[in-house]
Amino acid sequence: MVIMALDHVRMYFGYGTWYAEPTNLSTTTPLLFFTRWVTHFCAPVFVFLAGTSAFLYGRKMSNVKQIAWYLFTRGLWLVVVEIMIVTFGWTFDITFSFIILQVIWAIGISMIVLSAFIFLPMQIIFAIGIILVFGHNLLDPIHLQRESFLDFLWYVLHQPQRVILNHRMITIVYPVLPWIGLMSLGSVF
Repeated sequence: MVIMALDHVRMYFGYGTWYAEPTNLSTTTPLLFFTRWVTHFCAPVFVFLAGTSAFLYGRKMSNVKQIAWYLFTRGLWLVVVEIMIVTFGWTFDITFSFIILQVIWAIGISMIVLSAFIFLPMQIIFAIGIILVFGHNLLDPIHLQRESFLDFLWYVLHQPQRVILNHRMITIVYPVLPWIGLMSLGSVF
C-alpha cells in the first residue's frame, strides 16, 4: 500500500510525470523504475485478495442470495466511488465531463460478476478464472475503433479506450475481463 501511495504521489505531483513513463529505461532512474515496476503487482494482488475476502465473508453466512446481494451492492458502490470520488480527485472537474475507469471500477465490476458466479460450482468458477486470466490476451488481435454500444461493451471487457458518450469523455484504463478472472481465482483460492 505504501509503494502504491508513493507511485500515486509521484504521478500526481512529480514534474513531467504526466508525459514521461517511469518504466522507459532511456529516461528513468533505477529507483523511479523500481517503484513504478513493483506497483504493477499491487492491483492484481488486491483483486485476487478481494475474491478471497468475498469467499471468507460468504463462509460466515448460509444464505447464498444474501452473499450475492452483498457482493453486488459492494461492487456497485465501488463503481460509484471510482466515478464520483476517484475521478474527481484526478480531474477536479465538477461537471464530470472526463471520467476515468481504473482499478476501483474493475474491482467493483468484478464483484458484481462474482455475485452471479457464486451460484456456480467451484470447479466452474475456477475454470472461468483460468480461461479469463490466461486466455484474455488471445483476444488482443480484435481491435475496435467505433463508438457503438457493442464497441463500448468490448472496450469495457477487453480493450483500453477513450470514448465520447453523452458528451463525456470516458477513459477505460482497466478493462474488466482479466480482473473478473483474478477475482474468481481468488474466491476459489
